[in-house]
Amino acid sequence: MTKISATIITLNEAANIGACLASLDFADEIVVVDSGSTDRTAEICRAHDRVRFVEHAWLGFGKQKNLAASLAVNDWVFNIDADERVTPRLKESILAAEPGSTACFKVARENYFGERWIKHCGWYPDYNMRLYDRTRCAFSERQVHEALVCPGEVGTLQGNLVHRTYTGIADYLKRMDRYSTLAAEELVKAGKRPSLPQLVYKPAFTFFKMFVLRRGFLEGYTGFILSKLYSHYTFYKYSKAIEMNRTSKGRHD
Repeated sequence: MTKISATIITLNEAANIGACLASLDFADEIVVVDSGSTDRTAEICRAHDRVRFVEHAWLGFGKQKNLAASLAVNDWVFNIDADERVTPRLKESILAAEPGSTACFKVARENYFGERWIKHCGWYPDYNMRLYDRTRCAFSERQVHEALVCPGEVGTLQGNLVHRTYTGIADYLKRMDRYSTLAAEELVKAGKRPSLPQLVYKPAFTFFKMFVLRRGFLEGYTGFILSKLYSHYTFYKYSKAIEMNRTSKGRHD
């Protein structure tokens, strides 16, 4: 049987990390890289007999996950976030996976908003590549929206990865400012210069795509709220990118 290391990056995840670790009983080791938690995250992790807890300054999502993989003992890595849990069916599929020529496997995420499993709005199946050979794959080193880059065919695992995405509207809004800033920085870094027309139609299209094209209307009130929240995120991302570009231009004038 192929030995597997689970990797997690954390920052103040005391509310989530215990349940996440409990779902990883199949892993031969668990590597947690923490970027300065001030809650009980470290205490909970260190009490777990298979966890190797490492503290390291924040490098960005992609780089931090690659660091965690580099610290693992085994080449086959299952990457998971602290607010995710492996279901029994997914566990069986992970253990039954036959790597061979396949360097990476994707898994469907069961995303929740509060206590509701969101099956529309583009939130399901929301495939993510999570089980991979670190000698052949690595995360893109983006500040946000990082993804595994793997060669060749990608396998599919059975069962869902439960993702406690947001506890509610307040939780989404609290995180939106940070994520929209990071996304704006990625746009600017890539040389993108969003325009005023984009600031108008991009948020509107985000709402239309989630609520209509991806049938968010079938989620009722929650689907409408999610579609509106994501349209606001899009507005903030592009408006911040415009501001960053203007500020940069002013410094060079």
